[in-house]
Amino acid sequence: MLALSAITVRYGARDVLRGVDLTVPRGQFLAVLGANGCGKSTLLRAAAGLEPVAEGTVTLDGKAPAPLALATVFQQIHLVARRTVLDNVCAGALGRLALRHSLHPRLFPRDLREEAMACLERVGLADRAHDRADRLSGGQQQRVAVARALCQRPEAILADEPVSALDPAATEQVLTLLAELAHGEGLAVVAVLHQPSLAARHADRIVGLREGRITLDGPADQAVEHLYQPALAESLS
Repeated sequence: MLALSAITVRYGARDVLRGVDLTVPRGQFLAVLGANGCGKSTLLRAAAGLEPVAEGTVTLDGKAPAPLALATVFQQIHLVARRTVLDNVCAGALGRLALRHSLHPRLFPRDLREEAMACLERVGLADRAHDRADRLSGGQQQRVAVARALCQRPEAILADEPVSALDPAATEQVLTLLAELAHGEGLAVVAVLHQPSLAARHADRIVGLREGRITLDGPADQAVEHLYQPALAESLS
């Protein structure tokens, strides 16, 4: 279980997150909703250790997360355009490679390439392994980014607006994939989204943030019934 306990993040004198408590069990796909500036991305960055917290703790199964236990997928996909899809996925394992193997993609060991191919198979792109990354569509590139995260061997995936730049078909593919990874691989998956309809269709649970606090938390099939009520809509805007 991924657990955030009493997390407070400050930018100067301003509290962006205010004592947030949140747990995400393995096997669950959690969607985080809220207006711009409410703290959604900060929440994910704090969970991933990319944002210092003023107060509170982040734990995984009751302990501080191991360095590679949390993988992050960003809105900006950050693939190396001129490298192959396979090389980009292998890069997810750089943190656990010996220095001599991490100096150049040609030095990636065979077992890592086989593992990366398995990750590409998982996201449905094994047939594009040897194409340059910049020859893929936006949706395909984001699926490669998910495969790269899988090659990290994480226990949780944190996705910050992973579909905001994608067309509707690619959006459905990526969110379906994230849900499948939660349910099939037993990962805790958290995604910041903007559209309640997408959260309702793909997530198991929805959390709503307003001004750095959780104002909604429940199963997606129940929470979505409240998302369009005027009082709640106002609280998330």
